[in-house]
Amino acid sequence: MIGYTTFGTNDLERAAKFYDGLFGVLGGKRAMATDSLVLWATGPGSPMVGVIKPHDGKTATHGNGTMIALAAKDKAQVDAIYAKAIEFGGRDEGKPGPRGGNFYAGYFRDLDGNKLNAFFMG
Repeated sequence: MIGYTTFGTNDLERAAKFYDGLFGVLGGKRAMATDSLVLWATGPGSPMVGVIKPHDGKTATHGNGTMIALAAKDKAQVDAIYAKAIEFGGRDEGKPGPRGGNFYAGYFRDLDGNKLNAFFMG
């Protein structure tokens, strides 16, 4: 159902380097890039996640309660995604671990304060 989602950024180059490393763990590659937008995908027709400079020219901010969840293939990949985010300067919002039932997730914020998680259900 989701075609793509974007996060606002005030430093496109810095954000793109962060996500190049992070999405590389999931097999993601740049699918599109302009002077104001970079999108990543895992293959043709797959949903994309991107960073963008706000079109209105105002400062990008993160939304309270807004979060993007990255589906991992197993718990080890959740751990790897979280570790890569922290390695590239992301901020911890909850180390990887069980979150009830069969849900395993790690939470972090990117360099602009946007919240993400990596999760596995199984």
